[in-house]
Amino acid sequence: MARIGLAASDPDGLVATPVETVPRVRDGQGATADVRRIVDEAVERFAAVVYVGLPRHLSGKEGAATADARAFADRLVTALAAARETTGEGPQVRLVDERMTTVSAHQQLRSAGRKTKKHRSVIDQAAAVIILQSALDAERAKGERAGELVEPRTVHDTHD
Repeated sequence: MARIGLAASDPDGLVATPVETVPRVRDGQGATADVRRIVDEAVERFAAVVYVGLPRHLSGKEGAATADARAFADRLVTALAAARETTGEGPQVRLVDERMTTVSAHQQLRSAGRKTKKHRSVIDQAAAVIILQSALDAERAKGERAGELVEPRTVHDTHD
């Protein structure tokens, strides 16, 4: 993952819209520029949940990209917890299946007449919109938050 697409919903959680594309900081630890940008956006928008796409293989198995997304989500939840100490509240982080979202984003952009090779950052935003809209739709259908909750790690967790 070289870029991170950001999307947001309206206050009622009905419609997802693109926000921006954030350059991914590789091999970073802690609150890198990408993590800080997402935290700032979440706090500014009073987000209840930050969804992170979980790239599984089509079979459902997890691989290196999945481990990378989980590590990123861990860093994000830690940074959001720190922001929560300052503001008194903050969003959850939840992992949601993102299989086929990039393919769907390419198809949607092509059908809208956009050349996807020239608009890679737009593809990341479109994929983020698909991920968020799917989560919002699942929440409405089930009456509960979508995805897997990412819990903040404690000192004890890091030694297991």
